[in-house]
Amino acid sequence: MQTQREGPVMEVKMKLLGELEAFGFPRARAVRALHHSGNTSLEAAVNWLIDHDNDEDIDQMPLVAINLDIESPQPSDITEAIKIKEQELRARVRIRKEEEEKKSSTEREKERIRAGKAFLEAKRIAEENEQQRLLALRKAEKEEQRRAREKVLQKLEVDKLERKRALGLPLESRAVKPSGPIIQERKSSLPAKSVKKDESMRECLRSLKRTYKDDHARVKRAFQTLLIYVGNVARRPDEEKYRKIRLGNPHFQERVGSLKGGIEFLELCGFERSEGSEFLILPGGKVDVEVLNSAGSLLGSAITNPFFGLFEQMRED
Repeated sequence: MQTQREGPVMEVKMKLLGELEAFGFPRARAVRALHHSGNTSLEAAVNWLIDHDNDEDIDQMPLVAINLDIESPQPSDITEAIKIKEQELRARVRIRKEEEEKKSSTEREKERIRAGKAFLEAKRIAEENEQQRLLALRKAEKEEQRRAREKVLQKLEVDKLERKRALGLPLESRAVKPSGPIIQERKSSLPAKSVKKDESMRECLRSLKRTYKDDHARVKRAFQTLLIYVGNVARRPDEEKYRKIRLGNPHFQERVGSLKGGIEFLELCGFERSEGSEFLILPGGKVDVEVLNSAGSLLGSAITNPFFGLFEQMRED
């Protein structure tokens, strides 16, 4: 007796089993076919295989008892019908495998196409975003250059008028028409004290930029930090936490406190040293929003305008 797996014992005839295996059927299938067809004939076994080709356990090897069938005088007839059915069974198996392979190939092709479309769409979106970013960058650069040129031209015109006034010459200017009313308007709209403080703050920023001219990143970081302090107070003048700066704060020291001109600029904005010089405090009753706005405007120009302080430096040189 020969046992392979746990389960019911199936008895088969050795001769019929050998003939089925000779046709190319696996032993597990041949054993099941002979057992369930009653070991009567090859034709019955092949018919059972055709009917049960899709059984889940068709290829599981059962426990089997092989009958040598030594006394069987009648050889099994291999008829033409059996051969035809065997060929039909093999053809069905082949067709089914081809269909499954075709279906699998179709699914793979669909997935490849979907992946390709998704990749192309992602690439298109990335390229559009990059184009928009470059366009916005070029637009911002052009706008920044335009503002810088305008500021330089305005400064040149103001200096020209100042020189004429110093020499006692007429103040008419082609660039400023008419010059008299505009100058008068400036005098009436900007108090002398405010103009003087603006110039002091500008000089403070220019001095800081000149002192650290070889470290542009550090200068820009200092300007940005000062803009945050000034902007917070201007937007929320009633909140004390924005009007109080601890001088010993490492972050403050690294970005502003250790730089020449940093604390001086805050003092020009109204901040005062407390007793013991532990804090910079802007008293609530001394908040001048106009001065803070002017300071913010100067800081914004210093950050975005590459020509900030250039004219003054050229004059000194």
